[in-house]
Amino acid sequence: MVAGVKRIVVLSMCLAAGFLLSILSCALYGNWWPLVVVFTYALAPVPNAVFGHYVSSDPLADVSSSVADFGRFLTAVLVVSGLGLPLVLAHTGIISSVAMVMSVTGGVLVYGTIIAYGALFRERQDF
Repeated sequence: MVAGVKRIVVLSMCLAAGFLLSILSCALYGNWWPLVVVFTYALAPVPNAVFGHYVSSDPLADVSSSVADFGRFLTAVLVVSGLGLPLVLAHTGIISSVAMVMSVTGGVLVYGTIIAYGALFRERQDF
């Protein structure tokens, strides 16, 4: 019980640090374009949540659902665009390179927190 609470506290601190870096990348330099990336943070887990019910519960089954694969594809598109958009904005000169580094670091923290939460609190099935 205590270990679960510690995990949640650490994950929430990482998530808060990621959002803080993303917002600071906007506020410190007076350019709010990197805030668009925050919307991809919120939308990235949605396709897996919606289409995840179509995945087979049998890990040895060779059956793959095209609907579940499409959900994974949409998630990958959102994650790559969330990490790549600050790079494109910095390359075109819309945001500074320091704001780009802060936004990408915040994105890595947020996405890493989402992945860690899914890995740490997944229900394990024993055979």
